[in-house]
Amino acid sequence: MALLGYPPHVTLAIYDGDAVGEAEVRAALDEASRNLRSITLTFDAIRTFGGPPMVLWASPRPSTILSDIHDAIHAVIDPVHCRPNYRPGAWVGHCTLATSVRNDQREAALSFAEAFRKEMEVTFDAIDCIRFPPLAPFELRKLS
Repeated sequence: MALLGYPPHVTLAIYDGDAVGEAEVRAALDEASRNLRSITLTFDAIRTFGGPPMVLWASPRPSTILSDIHDAIHAVIDPVHCRPNYRPGAWVGHCTLATSVRNDQREAALSFAEAFRKEMEVTFDAIDCIRFPPLAPFELRKLS
């Protein structure tokens, strides 16, 4: 993920192409960040999406605030425009650690995930919208 040059993050929604306009994105970020302060999440497991390709990710403990932010975005932008895995009822909050885990590293990644017995507390101080590919920031809301 370091190759992206983008900080660790939790993806709340993905929209393809021109499905959503800039005004809708700004309105969704306004709603999601209203009265919101920094967000501290505790990650206590490493999991995988099997793929192919396999993806390695950190799993946050259940968080009402994270769910509220996700809900606020989808209250403004119709979920039908969002990729299915990020829609309400299907979304799994996660912080991606590695994408496209090579087949020759698959067993090592699985062993790492199974052996992980720690907690990581991470404080997020912004929510934003990016465009990709290539990755380019679009709109940012700093959290007070």
